[in-house]
Amino acid sequence: MLQILAIRNNKEAIANALKKRNIDPSGLLENVLELDERRRALQTELDNYLAESNVLSKQIGSLFKSGKPEEANALKAKTGELKEASKQLGQDLQETTVKMQQALYQIPNVPHNSVPFGKGEEDNEQVFKEGDIPKLGEKAQPHWELAHKYDLIDFELGVKISGAGFPVYKGKGAKLQRALIAYFLDKNTEAGYSEIQVPLLVNEASGYGTGQLPDKEGQMYHVTNDDLYLIPTAEVPITNIFRDTIVKNKALPLSYTGYTPCFRREAGSYGAHVRGLNRLHQFDKVEIVRVEHPDHSYTALDKMVEHVKGLVRELELPFRILRLCGADLGFTAALTYDFEIFSAAQNRWLEISSISNFETYQANRLKLRFRDENNKSVFAHTLNGSALALPRVMAGILENNQTAEGIKIPKVLVPYTGFEYIN
Repeated sequence: MLQILAIRNNKEAIANALKKRNIDPSGLLENVLELDERRRALQTELDNYLAESNVLSKQIGSLFKSGKPEEANALKAKTGELKEASKQLGQDLQETTVKMQQALYQIPNVPHNSVPFGKGEEDNEQVFKEGDIPKLGEKAQPHWELAHKYDLIDFELGVKISGAGFPVYKGKGAKLQRALIAYFLDKNTEAGYSEIQVPLLVNEASGYGTGQLPDKEGQMYHVTNDDLYLIPTAEVPITNIFRDTIVKNKALPLSYTGYTPCFRREAGSYGAHVRGLNRLHQFDKVEIVRVEHPDHSYTALDKMVEHVKGLVRELELPFRILRLCGADLGFTAALTYDFEIFSAAQNRWLEISSISNFETYQANRLKLRFRDENNKSVFAHTLNGSALALPRVMAGILENNQTAEGIKIPKVLVPYTGFEYIN
């Protein structure tokens, strides 16, 4: 969430920066500023009424002591009027504050200077590419056919149990899933991330804290009776550990990794491009999350990108990195890099990770601060990334490594799987 003081002092600069998102933010900004002006006016009026009431209360006491009850009672009547007026002002102030907060929730984060302009994903900027695309031949099969051939994943059984988008992993398919999770966690902890296990359901405050709420696209599963939400990513519970917290400057950076199942409704996702593992309602992901000093967050972002590069390299998958353009940038992110691997069987790129710096946007919602060298309370920067999301990684391994002998397992995973081939 943007800070109201920043909007008040830098409205034009923020408006121009938000235009990178291919939106006209002027109405959103003006609405917030009008509500803020009304809120401040109400606060001033309320403060004046309360101050006057305090003065009158002291005068009333003096008048009673001086034997002037009539004058004292007259002032008591006036304080009663002030009390009623103050009560109404307090209600108006509360309503206006809530409206302003809701209006702030509608404004996306300001893109970083390096974010390119663009109208959609076709305008994302490729910043890195590595690896040779395997030549599989005409008999190459997509992962959903390979999964059926080798009895690795049962999509139809998932439909029977839950519905489309809830696959059942079996045999070596299940073991490969477990191997990937263990491998990612081991590599992340080796890189200095502390492993943590977190709840899979979060409350409304947590959803607002990291920006998943308000849920404009209807992607969250909501457990209505308990007013809890199934997490779309481990980013939500891990980052919310620090909600309403002032962390010690010396403790920064804070870095965590966690494995969780993730749940997304993926409303409106249909067609051949979302077949098999390409788009799921439930999937496994290992996440990395950092809380950083503002001066160091972009260096940290670069390090996160290099770390994920190493993971994909060791999996021997051809990949590229995209800097997302403004129109494709997530609502809460200031800068995002997407990792994509090439699926030789599907002949297209598949996203496997997004790594983002949110600057103070989430921290302002979370009230996540630290004390600087002057003992001043300052918002931290938050970052997160997939390291990695499993479904499309699994798809890439199955499709790109298919041979006449079976599916060859990447060397780094063999100690985890216990087998070199799926056949």
